[in-house]
Amino acid sequence: MLTFANAKINLGLFLTDKRTDGYHNLQTVFYPIKINDVVELVDAEETSMLIKGIDIPGDATDNICMKAFKTLQKDFNLSHQKIVLLKNIPVGAGLGGGSSDAAFLVKLVNQKFNLGLADGQMEDYVRPLGADCAFFIKNKPTYAFAKGDEFEEVEIDLSAYYLVLVKPSVHVSTAQAYSNVKVKQPSSSLKDLIHLPLQDWQAHVFNDFEPSVFAKYPQIDEIKTALYQAGATFALMSGSGSSVFAVFEKEVQLPGLEKDNLVFYDI
Repeated sequence: MLTFANAKINLGLFLTDKRTDGYHNLQTVFYPIKINDVVELVDAEETSMLIKGIDIPGDATDNICMKAFKTLQKDFNLSHQKIVLLKNIPVGAGLGGGSSDAAFLVKLVNQKFNLGLADGQMEDYVRPLGADCAFFIKNKPTYAFAKGDEFEEVEIDLSAYYLVLVKPSVHVSTAQAYSNVKVKQPSSSLKDLIHLPLQDWQAHVFNDFEPSVFAKYPQIDEIKTALYQAGATFALMSGSGSSVFAVFEKEVQLPGLEKDNLVFYDI
């Protein structure tokens, strides 16, 4: 059995304060996009994992998918499986690819072994693996707050627009990105700002990682500028970087950005 694990973008990201547990409180809106990894389960004599496609740093036995499966295997005495991951979502891009893989694996296990787990139960299984993991269980536009793992559904639909994502060659470490941010309380909640007309987002919807990440990686700032110059109504870095997405009123081609970056159209 296999499933297609999609990426997400952040429609705004406010870092509001530092928590006593070392995390940050934040506000963001997760929005699913059409860039996918493929996760497959195959009956096997021992539990293992095979990763194809984009190279993922680290040992496959320590992959987030393996961690998710072993937790379920322990609780439900599951038979051995070979987990095959075809990696297509860029790594270190702020797209939640690893979190999505783990969440979709849990949904696939639930289906294959008829575990009967409800969405809330699956969210509880994946939440310890990463703050955004639980979002991918329901996989709908979501306002996230606290440390990014408490959710409220939001009504937002960008399907009438043309979305493009640009991934430069640089890899931004999430830990490094957090180490240089400045936190502040926003004057308005992102939950409210996201309902402004799209034309007003540029003036009100921000990503608080951008100043420090752009200072270290100016090429990401240049990508955002180029997207606006190409006619984007709104453009923003996703998560802690390094990818930048843009919302256009109509279909575009960006050959200038394709020279040094990965460009995904109609996401």
